[in-house]
Amino acid sequence: MLKICLSTVLLAMACHSYAANSSQIKSNFVISSYTQTQYPLVFAHGMGGFIRAGTDELGVDYWYQILPDLARNGANVWATRVSPFNSSEVRGEQLLQQVDEIIAITGKPKVNLLGHSHGGHSIAYVTNVAPSKVASATAIASPLKGSQTADFIMQVEGSQLQAPVVDVVNFVSKMLIWAQGIESNRFPHDALQAGKSLSLAGSSAFQVKYPLGMPTTACSDGPAQQQGIYFYSFTGTGTVTNALDPDALLAVTAKITDPKGDNDGLVGRCSAKFGKTIRDNYNWNHLDIINQFFGLTHVFAPDPVSIYRQHANRLKLQGL
Repeated sequence: MLKICLSTVLLAMACHSYAANSSQIKSNFVISSYTQTQYPLVFAHGMGGFIRAGTDELGVDYWYQILPDLARNGANVWATRVSPFNSSEVRGEQLLQQVDEIIAITGKPKVNLLGHSHGGHSIAYVTNVAPSKVASATAIASPLKGSQTADFIMQVEGSQLQAPVVDVVNFVSKMLIWAQGIESNRFPHDALQAGKSLSLAGSSAFQVKYPLGMPTTACSDGPAQQQGIYFYSFTGTGTVTNALDPDALLAVTAKITDPKGDNDGLVGRCSAKFGKTIRDNYNWNHLDIINQFFGLTHVFAPDPVSIYRQHANRLKLQGL
């Protein structure tokens, strides 16, 4: 997440303009109907996330190559945009507003939600407050039980470091919005509440308040189906997976998250459980799972793009 933030700040001098908070990803040609689900696929980014930052020549897509591939194979796919740093409830409400817009535009009564990292909290919020609008919810490397790394960072709360750290992160949050061609005041920024939301205590309280799909024991699956909604999750347990990928910082945060290494650099394997586990030990780190940066993953790991394609087909075969 930090790597994405820093890269986006460097790109922020060259911005695109987007008319809406959500963006439909289209393809000039469709090669199959393999991912043609009944309901739209709606993606929610994580903390410090975006849709696309920068220009076509210099920009970075958050879901690198994933969403265009789904569109080429028949999916009606949307990327959403929320505050890069804010509480789970604020970000969830922002996502819900975009879900309503997508339903109105497509004429479909429901959507399939997919959320990466803090985006898992966003889709859980929408699923609980508006279950009639959700066909399925898939959490992707989401710290739904919280992150030890968030707890470590939150040690600044109440100290002399709190104000400067919060100011810096809120500035980065505004830059992330500006890098997408959006006025930063359209989205509230609150780094402190973001950290609290992803702490162990904050996430535990969130699970109690928004229980659909949530596991009831430490490292088990959650319900595969509730109120007609299908729940899924997948995550990785890699850290530094490609020497060419500038994500070495995850090797440090991995030791904070879990000294035993059972995590993707930011999120513990057990913390990422939500609904039915598709797989919880891909050799991916927290950014590999969204194919960042530019597809630099482990040479022997599955291609993330193909995994999303397979999951969309899974939803299609279930009539979703």
